[in-house]
Amino acid sequence: MEEFQEAREKAKKNIMIADHMLIMTYPLIKDPKLLLAVIENISSALNNAMTSVLLYERLFKRVPVFQDTFDSKFNVFRQRIVDRYQINKEYLKLIQEVREIISQHKKSPVEFARKDKFVICSENYRIKTLGVPEMKTYIAKTKMFIEDIVRIVSKNDGIFK
Repeated sequence: MEEFQEAREKAKKNIMIADHMLIMTYPLIKDPKLLLAVIENISSALNNAMTSVLLYERLFKRVPVFQDTFDSKFNVFRQRIVDRYQINKEYLKLIQEVREIISQHKKSPVEFARKDKFVICSENYRIKTLGVPEMKTYIAKTKMFIEDIVRIVSKNDGIFK
């Protein structure tokens, strides 16, 4: 199996885990901290899907070699892939938004659960809340993104078997 196919399968697995955690596990446990694990799996799914299409394009020498960092991948994806395959620009916003949430979580001095939401406070007390409705929206958009990426990288699947 090629690297891009492995990344594609990881993306599918990550979004399935996020979906299962939100739909099945969260209603049983009712711990808002679980929403952090959901958003991290969504982030991994988005990153792996992006990596998959980049590795696919690199295999055909249509994109330059890129570093294995999120910023490097995201820039190449935005500059070379989005226009070539008419990928919805909303996905770029989704990737940046989810990435920003993860970043805020890592930098945050104060986090707490309140009712059915997880609250992340920045150093100057700007608040970001994570709730089930937002997570469902992120999961739905991520699934559509992964479907689009799978459609792109599966075109030549017969070559790599």
